[in-house]
Amino acid sequence: MQIINGSIEDIYAIFKLYDDAISFQKTKFNKHWQGFERSLVETEINENRQWKIVIDEQIACIFAITFDDELIWGNKNNEPALYIHRIVTNPMFRGKHFVKIIIEWAKDFCKKHNKQFIRMDTWGDNESLITYYQSCGFKFLGLTTLQKSEGLPKHYEGAHLSLFEIKVY
Repeated sequence: MQIINGSIEDIYAIFKLYDDAISFQKTKFNKHWQGFERSLVETEINENRQWKIVIDEQIACIFAITFDDELIWGNKNNEPALYIHRIVTNPMFRGKHFVKIIIEWAKDFCKKHNKQFIRMDTWGDNESLITYYQSCGFKFLGLTTLQKSEGLPKHYEGAHLSLFEIKVY
């Protein structure tokens, strides 16, 4: 297993995984992602913020990171943090606990890049994900409702979100 940066050659596979994730989300919860702009993913790839977990030469999981998430995190955005978004597991690799693997990778990443926190968000009423993220070591910080979402993917419009973090040091 390797965790490496995604490349522009992965773009078709990334969007296929997003489509699969949206289909899966629709079976599990009353909200789902509404697709993503290609330019967003291309920017993440070009800035080395799109990652993939590769097992046996197959993309098993993808996720994106950012170091700035002010619209979601407000004043806490000023703290040195790594924000993780859009974790998607290839359906052929479900059950491999990639969130826990990503957390361990993120802890090392944070130490190397002087980040004190790992942060994530999900819909405020998604009880199963809230419980799961807590079981992975995230502290539930509470709820927030976005006042602005310009520049964020469409599913964030007016979103009520649960916020999570792990303090690295």
